Amino acid sequence: MAHVQRFDHIGITVADLASATAFFVGLGLEVEGTGSVEGEFVETVCGIPGAHCEIVMLRPPGEGSRLELSAFVAPDHVPGSPTAMANELGLRNVSFEVGDLQAAVDAVAADGYGLIGGIGEYENSVRMAYVRGPEGIIVSLFEQIG
Repeated sequence: MAHVQRFDHIGITVADLASATAFFVGLGLEVEGTGSVEGEFVETVCGIPGAHCEIVMLRPPGEGSRLELSAFVAPDHVPGSPTAMANELGLRNVSFEVGDLQAAVDAVAADGYGLIGGIGEYENSVRMAYVRGPEGIIVSLFEQIG
């Protein structure tokens, strides 16, 4: 019996919610909603007494899975590794298909976010690049070609 019915979202905890939101909106995601969560529910789910966080839910144009950004108001966030590489354990990257890879890379570079390596091409089918986004989040951008 399959337990999963559909893929809903990926959640990323950030320190600067406004900056992270602006980055992903700049890539073309749309704010679906915002909110604040605290109390018994979030304390139980997260296993963190006194947890209180602000949340922004983003969605791609059209359809697709969503991206949840959350910033803890209490307790203070615990810093992660802002220079994590793809071979470190944990969430590897968040990936988005774009219409024009070079234009997307140039747009995030204009905001101060750079490539981790370079733009690679795989078997004349896709071009891909990893960008280091806000707070060290690795964002994979890819374009279908051929």
